Amino acid sequence: MNESLAAAADDVLARAHEWREAGRKVALATVVTTWGSSPRPVGSLLAVDTESQFVGSVSGGCIEGAVIREAMDVIEDGKPRLLDFGVTDTQAWDVGLACGGKIQVFVERLD
Repeated sequence: MNESLAAAADDVLARAHEWREAGRKVALATVVTTWGSSPRPVGSLLAVDTESQFVGSVSGGCIEGAVIREAMDVIEDGKPRLLDFGVTDTQAWDVGLACGGKIQVFVERLD
C-alpha cells in the first residue's frame, strides 16, 4: 500500500473510531478487487455512520451513492455484503461506472 493510500485509510479508520466512541453505529466499505479502469485502488476505504455522514472514497464518486445506501442497510441488519460494479452490470451504468472497469466493494458493520 502506498503512503498516501495508507494515510487516507488511517484518517478513515480514525473517524470511524470517533463515531463508534460517540455511540454511533458505523459501516466500513473496502475496495477488495479492481479490473481495468478503476477509479480507486484496492484498499480504498469509505466509512458511513448512522447519521449518514461519510468519510473516504471507494470510487471517486461514480458508485459512492450506491455504496452509502448499502452501508446504511448493513448498519441496520448487520449482514456484510460484497458489491459488484462492472461494465457489463446494468447497475453499474445506473450508478455511473461507465469507465470500462470493474470494482468489488466489501461492506461490513463495525461492532
